[in-house]
Amino acid sequence: MRRRVLWHAGVIAALAVMLYPVVWLVAGSVKPGERIASSVGLWAGSLTLDNYAQVFGPADTPVWRYFLNSTLVAGGAVLGNVLTCSLAAYAFARLRFRLRTPLFAFMLATIMLPQHVVLIPQYTIFQSLGMVDTFWPLVLPKFLATDAFFVFLMVQFIRQLPRDLDEAARIDGCGPLRIFAHITLPLIKPAMITTAIFTFIWTWNDFFTQLIYLSSPDRLTVPLALRMFVDLQESAASFGPMFALSVLSLVPILLFFAAFQRFLVQGLATSGLKG
Repeated sequence: MRRRVLWHAGVIAALAVMLYPVVWLVAGSVKPGERIASSVGLWAGSLTLDNYAQVFGPADTPVWRYFLNSTLVAGGAVLGNVLTCSLAAYAFARLRFRLRTPLFAFMLATIMLPQHVVLIPQYTIFQSLGMVDTFWPLVLPKFLATDAFFVFLMVQFIRQLPRDLDEAARIDGCGPLRIFAHITLPLIKPAMITTAIFTFIWTWNDFFTQLIYLSSPDRLTVPLALRMFVDLQESAASFGPMFALSVLSLVPILLFFAAFQRFLVQGLATSGLKG
């Protein structure tokens, strides 16, 4: 009993340390801007919603436009990764074709390749196609199964499924695509949801890639808008709206994770095979 109490106390203490920056950010978003830097604690004596009012105030490009752009980019990335990574994983895990093992090894090797190595070649390709300053460079690669980590994740998940299911479907006259759509796809739901969650989070928070390809103000995403908002700060009193926009940028991630978490837990809690 004593050990359990100490264990829970330690976990709660670690959780408090990790969550304190987020709590401090939320508290700062409702403080007057001049008190954010001067007050160390969470309570500043007075709370205000003027920071949020300034975020949604008149501007050349409204804030909702940045959120819409990020939603389009993140939604397209999720759709592309879930669809193409599952198809590629099924091919590597179940189909027999030449050079399957070397190609799979080459794909895994790309996980260790830094993003900056392929940045210039990719930018040159998209520039020659006239796609710079559009959402295509951020979404199109996701429809080509370029995220080897998620392909590997799904391959390992598919390999755990009994091959008897595929054989029974093949005897009934199903081809590879029908087996994938009606048998494999429903059983790898936990892996697909994991892919969707991490793809959304990584894409929503991505700053470097979006900074390279996007330049027009009406095409900026939330991370770029937040950086532009930081550059425009002229006084300590302007830190409040910056904190408010930072808090708003966390809301879609929390909502997306909350919406899909239960499906992930259900998939992991069951075997995925129903008799």
